[in-house]
Amino acid sequence: MVFNDALAARRAAHEAGLPYVSDGELSARLTAAKKTPERGWLGEVSAVVLQQALADLSTAYRAFFASVTGKRKGPKIAPPRFRSRKDRRQAIRFTANSRFRVLGNGRLRLPKIGDVAVRWSRELPSRPSSVTVISDPAGRLFASFVVETDPGPLPGTDAECGIDLGLGHFAVLDDGTKVTAPRFLRRAEKKLKRAQRDLSREQKGSKNREKARVQAARAHARVADARRDFHRKLSTAIIRENQAVTVEDLAVKGLARTRLAKSVYDAGWSAFVSMLEYKARLYGRELTRIGRFGPTSQLCSACGGEGGPKPLHVRAWACPSCSTVHDWDVNAARNILALGRRERENARGGQVRPPVTVASACETGSRRGAA
Repeated sequence: MVFNDALAARRAAHEAGLPYVSDGELSARLTAAKKTPERGWLGEVSAVVLQQALADLSTAYRAFFASVTGKRKGPKIAPPRFRSRKDRRQAIRFTANSRFRVLGNGRLRLPKIGDVAVRWSRELPSRPSSVTVISDPAGRLFASFVVETDPGPLPGTDAECGIDLGLGHFAVLDDGTKVTAPRFLRRAEKKLKRAQRDLSREQKGSKNREKARVQAARAHARVADARRDFHRKLSTAIIRENQAVTVEDLAVKGLARTRLAKSVYDAGWSAFVSMLEYKARLYGRELTRIGRFGPTSQLCSACGGEGGPKPLHVRAWACPSCSTVHDWDVNAARNILALGRRERENARGGQVRPPVTVASACETGSRRGAA
């Protein structure tokens, strides 16, 4: 409600040609609204939560303005929209000013709410500065804490890794390791279809429809949780074992417009690469993304000869120059690693061009003075 009232005030000012309503003015209006009969119930809620709603609106406007002016990279961001109490994801945030507490018995004490039982997934490394309580579409409640931690870099290693992402195998490493694609969505398709069918048969607005909606949301949540857990474990293992990791910058949006769309989204390459990126930054590793247009599957990783384009059903081929037999995916991973090394050497100012050499006397050339 606070978010919507503030958004309506800024929209009305914009349509009337008035100056942009500042954060201080919105805060003053909120204080005045709490004294009215229509908004008097806002006094029953922690004031910090209300102020955080205004902060969220200001953050959304800053992101929108930065996108419009070109200061923000990536896809264009739409202006803030009104929130609905029917939105499946709801969240409130308590900062340190609200004086929330983690009690000794494992409960979480929230202002004007009380003590809440928590099933802890891990111990907090330090005192939290804020906590966000999130309600997801499946009706589950999560407490997300912001804590200060300094894990420090991992012990150095000389190992490097090139990764070729795919659909048959989720990831193929340059050393020949192949990680089978779990295909969580495909495996759960029958259950998801049944849950969606049961939902569609219930009358809109009924209690049974709400129960069916929760069941369908929980089925989808189990798939998403399993995929996220797989990504986290695999990315952590790769970052721990390698000092430098190279991946290919795939065009996920383009592939998602093809007949492979369901398999592409089921793999979740973007989420996996994002995890590799932040974990590499966190633990002192190096992640390199190479261009998507390099012929990594056509070049021989042994001699550099070009084998030419091949249909997808050909999973092994022999180099016409050196006769080396390659596995398609492993060869691509090795070429990705080689390109990553070249990019890292270039970034450090290393010599990446071939050295200038004097032509040998036996090479064919034009006669002196022929020109």
